Amino acid sequence: MLVTLHTAYEDTTAAELSHALDTPEQPALHLLDLGLTHLGRPGIRLQLRLLGASHQVVLEGPAGNLIETVACLPGRRPELPATLADPGTGYRFTARVRRLAAAEMSARAALLRRDLADDPYALVGVFPGGPDAITALRVARRADPGGDGTGGIGWRTWHAYPQSGELVETETVVTAV
Repeated sequence: MLVTLHTAYEDTTAAELSHALDTPEQPALHLLDLGLTHLGRPGIRLQLRLLGASHQVVLEGPAGNLIETVACLPGRRPELPATLADPGTGYRFTARVRRLAAAEMSARAALLRRDLADDPYALVGVFPGGPDAITALRVARRADPGGDGTGGIGWRTWHAYPQSGELVETETVVTAV
């Protein structure tokens, strides 16, 4: 689903982002509620949330709830880990910052808008000021999103910062759902 967001674009660079698993649900500019029964995931609900400062994913399942936030978080030191794993919850997170020239940023943003616009398991928010200022989220549709035989549920996100030439890509897998 492709949406135009009617708000000021708050994030400025990837260096200002934080990752948190202890932040309550934040006010969303747009959200997509997903029940995953038809993907073989009965009892699991995912909510993809576009924030004025990036994204939040709310996962509710039989094993418990989880809220992942990647955003500029007031009162929190900016820190976006390259990798993070919690064996107890089966949570695995990776982040990568790509530095792109303006033409490559435009091409990547256009590709994300095109590929995810009609995907019922994706949400793309276009911020004011230009079509390349986007945040996108997509739920993994395969039974083993991590590719390691552990199953679970997963999602990917993209945060484009055209003014600094940065594209932040994250991938999350949760096996204890």
